[in-house]
Amino acid sequence: MRLSAMTAAESTDLRWQFLPFDALDIHTLYELLALRQAVFVVEQECPYLDADGVDKLCHHLLGWRCGRLVACLRVVPPEVKYAEPSIGRVLTAPDERHSGLGRTLLAEGLRRTRELYPGQRVRISAQAYLQRFYKEFGFRVVSEPYDEDGIPHIEMLSGA
Repeated sequence: MRLSAMTAAESTDLRWQFLPFDALDIHTLYELLALRQAVFVVEQECPYLDADGVDKLCHHLLGWRCGRLVACLRVVPPEVKYAEPSIGRVLTAPDERHSGLGRTLLAEGLRRTRELYPGQRVRISAQAYLQRFYKEFGFRVVSEPYDEDGIPHIEMLSGA
């Protein structure tokens, strides 16, 4: 039996880790990279270099359910990609979609980002079709659409 959207996303078996790159053990790093490849490269049919050198500078938010990585994102420090801190590589496992976990993930990611960088706005490079989702979290579009690896994207900026 599938839990309701609210119950699934807030279930007590969801455990968060928020770690700088150097604190990721090899098994956790493998799970993180495998999930990102499964979604961004295989599912979205977008061959790109995920290992972009930025991960080593980031904190990584990992959501685990029943010992399995089901959600993740990275928090990029200011002056690495943008003047502001940014959130990227946001994803939930395919079998966790439509459960509310994506909203829970982003809310937790924003909370952690604001703890690391208080008072600063957060900039993202969002897939254009997710614009409405990010607007729910206070992001507004600040660029024209652009192509990133064959997928339409837009820059969005949050309030402080």
